[in-house]
Amino acid sequence: MCCDDGIIEFTLRKCNWSLIMAWPFGSICRASLTSVCLLSTLVYGQMTHSGESASGLVEQFKTSTLSWKQFDVAKKIVALGDRRVLPDLEPWLTNEDRHRRGNAAFIFGRLGDDRGFQVIRAILEDYSTKRAVFTMGSIGGPNPELEIRQDRWYAVYLFGFLNDSRAVPILVPLLKDKDVKEIVPWSLGQIGDKAAIPPLIEILEDRSPNMRLAAIRALEQLDAKQALPKLHALLNDEFTYFDLSVPVAAAAQRAIIKLERKP
Repeated sequence: MCCDDGIIEFTLRKCNWSLIMAWPFGSICRASLTSVCLLSTLVYGQMTHSGESASGLVEQFKTSTLSWKQFDVAKKIVALGDRRVLPDLEPWLTNEDRHRRGNAAFIFGRLGDDRGFQVIRAILEDYSTKRAVFTMGSIGGPNPELEIRQDRWYAVYLFGFLNDSRAVPILVPLLKDKDVKEIVPWSLGQIGDKAAIPPLIEILEDRSPNMRLAAIRALEQLDAKQALPKLHALLNDEFTYFDLSVPVAAAAQRAIIKLERKP
């Protein structure tokens, strides 16, 4: 099987990372994305997972044609813990493609260089239309507004992997941001800082079932037993997540079982 790298990259950028949001609820991604996600997994699965040197991984990072593949390489670089790679990756912190820039920033941040955190934050807070545009609109042609949304979405996603509690006060106000709010609970859950629990409990009353479900999953990850009263109140909530048959009540029930389980 073969597929053009550009098609995979375009599809993944346009999907708003809905796969990330679907995974926690035991569901598959939308049909339009399933084949692309499966292909990406198979392709990357062929890469070597052992015996790779830091220099070899840096070369893979530089030559990766897909941002998702580049991020997987970035995680392997981080796992080595070798800060000597940073000087060679410095130019990537200003790459015109903010996804690739963010991938490099993730490496810097996880290896203890504060530039990584600051670069990801800058991507998240950047609304300028003066940027390279890699995202196409529904009627064809580059779409700067959609690119801004995708770049900011990706920055929130990266904060989740960065595991830096400093991101929590940055992310919490974005629970009301129409462009990125649905991925914010996921990132807060990944970071694991208990300071995120009160605002996430508030989101359990959000009008959007998508947000209620995302908040449930994050609270479950945070072992937020103080959310139990609100979760019990959702046991009759039959709204579903996106176009998938995952009722809010079912997610709440699962979270309750986990949170009430004895140590």
